[in-house]
Amino acid sequence: MADIGKKIKSEFDKITKPKDVSMSKSATQATRDAQRHVLNELDFSDKQSFEDATKGFIAPLPNNGVIKNAKGDVIWNLPDFDFLAGDATAPDTVNPSLWRDAQIMYRNAGLFKVTDGIYQVCGSDISNVTFIEGDKGVTVMDPLMSEEVAKVALDLYYEHRPKNPVVAVIITHSHIDHYGGVLGVTTTADIDAGKVEVYAPIGFTGAALNEGVVGGNRQGRLSAYQYSMLVERGPTGNMTSGLGLDTSKGNTTFAIPTKLITETGQTETIDGLEFEFMLAPDTEAPAEMFFYIPKFKALTVAEDAAFTMHNVYSLRGTTVRSAYNWAKYVREAREKWGGVAEVMYAPHHWPVWGADRIDEHLKRHSAAYKFINDQAVRMANMGYDMVEAGEMVELPGALAKDFSLRSYYGTMNHNVKSAYVKHFGWFSGNAATLHPLPRVPAAIRYVQYMGGADAIMEKARDDYANGEYRWVAEVLNHLVYADPGNAEAKNLLADTHEQLAYQTEAGTWRGLYLSAAKDLREGVKELPTVDFASPSTIAAMPFDLYLDGLSTRLNAAAASGAVIGVNVEFTDTKTEWYLELEYGVLQYYENKQEANADVSLSLTVADFRGVAEGESILDDNIKSGKIALTGSQAKLDEFLSMFDTFDAWYNVVTPVDAK
Repeated sequence: MADIGKKIKSEFDKITKPKDVSMSKSATQATRDAQRHVLNELDFSDKQSFEDATKGFIAPLPNNGVIKNAKGDVIWNLPDFDFLAGDATAPDTVNPSLWRDAQIMYRNAGLFKVTDGIYQVCGSDISNVTFIEGDKGVTVMDPLMSEEVAKVALDLYYEHRPKNPVVAVIITHSHIDHYGGVLGVTTTADIDAGKVEVYAPIGFTGAALNEGVVGGNRQGRLSAYQYSMLVERGPTGNMTSGLGLDTSKGNTTFAIPTKLITETGQTETIDGLEFEFMLAPDTEAPAEMFFYIPKFKALTVAEDAAFTMHNVYSLRGTTVRSAYNWAKYVREAREKWGGVAEVMYAPHHWPVWGADRIDEHLKRHSAAYKFINDQAVRMANMGYDMVEAGEMVELPGALAKDFSLRSYYGTMNHNVKSAYVKHFGWFSGNAATLHPLPRVPAAIRYVQYMGGADAIMEKARDDYANGEYRWVAEVLNHLVYADPGNAEAKNLLADTHEQLAYQTEAGTWRGLYLSAAKDLREGVKELPTVDFASPSTIAAMPFDLYLDGLSTRLNAAAASGAVIGVNVEFTDTKTEWYLELEYGVLQYYENKQEANADVSLSLTVADFRGVAEGESILDDNIKSGKIALTGSQAKLDEFLSMFDTFDAWYNVVTPVDAK
């Protein structure tokens, strides 16, 4: 797993200052018409969020918002978004609603006072970090994605508030932008010594590491697409994710929680402050929680009622979330604290002040996710498939025009599809879709049936000229998969994706379209992205979760006839494990040793991982005495040879094997 991200270069300026962006095209007439429709549809005179996003401002980010790592690489660059400064109207290449949202997020950067005792640093990562002041120290909520940006945020807070020690970290849910910077605000030593407690919802560790590390290669590749990390910033490029301006690209870290919130209603006194917790599992994350601080009358519902429609399914590739649960827990939070809370803040976007406004905000967001769930089920029961349901279901009335529920991050279209799949799975019931051909052989047949490449290109150019971009994308995708060397088809498909990007309101969809266009035009380029499986994250993994990840790398064909047993004794954790490879599967057993094992090892956890990941040489470790081995080293070598390493830069919009 440590190979994930190894290929990532340190040439950060390639993202933010590309040498050639001339391939970007202007908006077509069809796109300009679509933008005018949005301007007429929504009330752009509504400036409430502009006011809220700047309320409580104390200080800007240091160094003009440029943050570097120890090597001097830029890992956060707020000036990349200076094109959003002022009150300029949206260019034709940006959906006016998304432009408005990006302008607000650009203003929401720096240190802000939420209320007495609660402060946030915003605009230094995709998420916000919150500082909650207690009797003698400070509790940090959701310390961003990277340790470098988290440290800069803490230092900025200390410049303007008392420099009291960090006594606790609260992680509201299991996504990397809420825990990855934890070692920027505290240390492993202080956590181990009990000086700093780390609070998280039950199930946090497994959820975070299964998504971020076990599935980290896919997460990293598609996160680069979803967040358009590889695309230049500007009116024809990256326009924010809809959840935050950008993602930091520093060192991600991890800490095992020391205090778990295991039930709704659990109260904890942290540094003299009472916290009332509420679990919200299987909503925006598998493990998620809300909390209320009575002293400050302050509520956070984590990421479940942000200023965007959120993802019932994240396009970077996650488990499908429950829209039903989402609605249920937001409704319960409103029942518990609506009309009582006077400020509601979140790890994204900006706060809401006033009991009435908070109550209405929660009411609307609960209704929206309930609507998505219920109507997806309704469409299925009427016989429609998920694609048809996605086209047919739209938010009603005031919800549709509420800027806090617009499709900046999630969309109605893919959320309805996701709610459908959550209930009924991928199969529509039509036998013709039960066992389809894989992408490449199907594409070859499609191209043959449609009369060949020349006939397809002729029709596609006409449809492109008529603004039929969704259809052109579908048709040309077949041609590119059938013939990935067809530059003309790839370029027209790239132009098509670009126009779809310009029109979409969703920052995530824009990112996916523009990333696809970039790969089609330029080929896959290795550039910096988020490393979900950083060395410090892997080092912090419980060993059983590490083995779960290792198991997913087992090459079934190579291992199908192998039977190998390995005893492992860890000298540092004083634990024993038995690893058994048979039937093309790796099984593991804690507190077990087998007398007839093929090989037995005595070593540290770190040394095992080093050998398994290919970062250290087994023979060298045996000679140095770091590893004691009895039995068959040949069997161990065979065992270690059967695990794949993943290509962090596999093809996404052309066939995987077309290198």
